[in-house]
Amino acid sequence: MKNLEWVKDLVESERKMEETGIIDLSAIPDETRDLQMKTNEFLREVKENFIEYSTAFNGMKNSTVGSIKIYGISNTIADFMLFRNGYKLLFSATGPGRVTMTFQTQSSQFIPGPAHTATPSNEEYLEAQFGPFGETTWTYRGTSVNPEYLVRYYLSRFIRESAR
Repeated sequence: MKNLEWVKDLVESERKMEETGIIDLSAIPDETRDLQMKTNEFLREVKENFIEYSTAFNGMKNSTVGSIKIYGISNTIADFMLFRNGYKLLFSATGPGRVTMTFQTQSSQFIPGPAHTATPSNEEYLEAQFGPFGETTWTYRGTSVNPEYLVRYYLSRFIRESAR
């Protein structure tokens, strides 16, 4: 179903106007809140695509060894993680209009050292750009991104890098 949040906001604004009899001409949409909602929607869409393609991969592989698992991240709205053979790929909203993709390997070392910290080379970013009429376009290094191709790229890379 289409996003109807903006329609709900219009109805609520009109209801307040009818109840108070005051027209609020200074009502400005909250761009930060809208961008955070669009970020969460984008992450949910990407996660749904990952679930679909991972389910197909696991089914075609026909083995539980080396299967891909997808987990939601606790205390977040839409963040999630792919896990396979001790290798992780995290997708997280680091702010309104910013999504971070981070690759991590599971270490057998108990004391973290400099070699086991997340480095900038393990992180990649998507950023939202506003277009005309409130349209949001997701970009990677300034180039617009198609979510399906994004999932295809990262799932292929994740499978290759997590193979044992």
